[in-house]
Amino acid sequence: MLHMLQKPLEAQKPSRRTFLKMSAGAVGGLVIAMNLPRAAKAAAGSSEFAQPFVHIRPDNTVIVLSKHLDKGQGTATGLTTLVADELDASYEQVAVEFAPSNPQVYANTLFGVQGTGGSTAMANSFIQYRQAGAAAKAMIVAAAAQKWGVPAGEITVSNGVVSHPSGNSASLGELAGLAAEQDVPAEPVLKTPDKWVYIGKSFPRLDVRNKTIGAPNTYTMDFQRDDLLVATVARAPRFGGEVKSFDASEAKKMPGVVSVFQIPHGIAVVAKSTWPAIKGRELLEIEWDDSEAETRSSDAMFAELKDMTAKPGLKVREDGDVDAALEASARVLEADYEFPFLAHGAMEPLDAAIQFDGDTAELWLGSQLQTVDHNVAATILGIGFEKVKINTLWAGGSFGRRAQADSHPVAEVAFLAKAMQAAGMDPAPVKIVWTREDDMAGGYYRPMSAHKVKVGLDENNSVTGFKYNIAAKSIIKGTPFEAMLMKDGVDHNMTEGAHDTTYALGVMNMDQTLQETKVPVLWWRSVGHTHTAYVMETMIDRIAKETGKDPVALRLELMKDDPRKANVLKLAAEKAGWDTPAPEGRHRGVAVHKSFGSYVAEVAEISFREDGTIKVEKVTAAVDCGTPINPDNIRAQVEGGIGYGLGAILRNQVTLVDGVVEETNFDTYEPLRISDMPEIDVHIVASNEAPTGIGEPGTPPIGPAIANAIAAAKGEWVTTLPLTKAGLV
Repeated sequence: MLHMLQKPLEAQKPSRRTFLKMSAGAVGGLVIAMNLPRAAKAAAGSSEFAQPFVHIRPDNTVIVLSKHLDKGQGTATGLTTLVADELDASYEQVAVEFAPSNPQVYANTLFGVQGTGGSTAMANSFIQYRQAGAAAKAMIVAAAAQKWGVPAGEITVSNGVVSHPSGNSASLGELAGLAAEQDVPAEPVLKTPDKWVYIGKSFPRLDVRNKTIGAPNTYTMDFQRDDLLVATVARAPRFGGEVKSFDASEAKKMPGVVSVFQIPHGIAVVAKSTWPAIKGRELLEIEWDDSEAETRSSDAMFAELKDMTAKPGLKVREDGDVDAALEASARVLEADYEFPFLAHGAMEPLDAAIQFDGDTAELWLGSQLQTVDHNVAATILGIGFEKVKINTLWAGGSFGRRAQADSHPVAEVAFLAKAMQAAGMDPAPVKIVWTREDDMAGGYYRPMSAHKVKVGLDENNSVTGFKYNIAAKSIIKGTPFEAMLMKDGVDHNMTEGAHDTTYALGVMNMDQTLQETKVPVLWWRSVGHTHTAYVMETMIDRIAKETGKDPVALRLELMKDDPRKANVLKLAAEKAGWDTPAPEGRHRGVAVHKSFGSYVAEVAEISFREDGTIKVEKVTAAVDCGTPINPDNIRAQVEGGIGYGLGAILRNQVTLVDGVVEETNFDTYEPLRISDMPEIDVHIVASNEAPTGIGEPGTPPIGPAIANAIAAAKGEWVTTLPLTKAGLV
């Protein structure tokens, strides 16, 4: 964990184990409202309709409460679409707000806590939010029937207007108060797909206007209060380092600096605004204790990982005696892969604001795991869960970065608020801001990993055995989620996309070995799939080359029991013109992968510049994510996922020298450039299956599709990323 609880004030000195226990309290013991929750009847005389997911106001505004964080992926609009369709509201009258932190009502039904991640927002909310809209509509209709003295079955609702053949009509807002007095239907009737008005169409995003005009308090970075203080934290330059001593005398002389505090995560400089907080931090004199810190360089860490893959590890999958199968094979293909640490690189660095008066606390942040954030704040402040209020704000990206098991940004700001309160300062709100350098050098990366694969082929070119060893640091081990997500010491976040492959690969065995390092790691957009898809899909192409088979044909042969995966592969290949020659000077590669319940196939078309570097010219993608709630947003997520994955494989890596991070801003951790972005053609499979994830599944196939295109041109596969290491960028 990042600088976890380093030498805190004596009055607040929990151990690391205690900290994990307090985080774990957010995970267990919840009574989850799996069905449509009921709210108390509106107060007598109220003119507003208020249910947990839907509020209808007298001004005819329909507010949908999003239980999920929207960090740019369109979740808030998606949830609003579901309610608006079942309620038959008009697009013009709907708006969205973030729900309060309340796991009893707003839990992710797949997690058991309130939180967003794993591309689960639509999957766990599809029925729930439709039920909320349908229940609201039924109560509106019942209110109209009561008011007009007509049978409810004769009343219709369309585009936000409630009407009856008699000529009576009303808006939703006009009926809101009376509707709030009706009974909540236990099983509201949902529309059949043929009656959908918005679902399956392109419901315009609701967040575009405020983001475009720069509306105040949209993001935590913009959050302001008249008396707001701003803080920055000096954190150890090496992960696991602690403050040995410090001198803040010069920092306190900086105009605008209010005070300086030691908190478990480092030294916090509190100022009247951001600039003096940053400049004051530069004047701190700190001696760091690195006796427990990670002091190795990346090369040494990779060497350890590679050595780990050469030895047996924890059994993730064991079909049989794979060594015997390989020994009996006519040929054996072998490959070693290396993947670097990757930062998330969201546009908005981490930030969080709090106001604490010693008895109650209110926080403002782009909270991705509200229940965990809420619990950590309450525990550190020493107050009840009910005395903490979380205000979820929009987030300027995340890609997994804001979903921390230890809630360290909240922990930082809570410890600071407690220290300020103990020092007798007025209970003004304070916001901790991470600079870009803080964010990039702050850890919680996609784990570096090494992979070793051996594939056996018989005389008939059939796969007889597939031995796969992987080594990396576990994302889950040592966190509150370990008991829930790890079994027999195995972290499936590391091996997903490989151990559960639907390719028929003979005897398949997979081992994992867990590296120990103080560098904190975290899920990164599509998590384990980011590297396992690369390995699996490039190995399939290697088999195709070795056996003289077409890469698409071989995949179809090996996945005959996975029709949805085969279907997206066929669609992408057809739309890309796979069976026709590529344009002059271009080369194609293909990859297909299932992640987060969704299937995505991508065909990459590349060319080579005069200097030998590659240009990805075009990507043709096919996606099956079940019922497509918003096709336009699905295309946007696939396009964004491709761009995000492409940027990572081209240039991105986080490297350490003697434990110190080298890449601390976008000059050294280069983002994808406009000139790098290919033409993207996305095709969505029409489906009546339940909705599945779309925020992440577009990312895994792009790397191997490009690697396979390079191999098609040069006959060699890139096995160490990024592509800069191969001189291709």
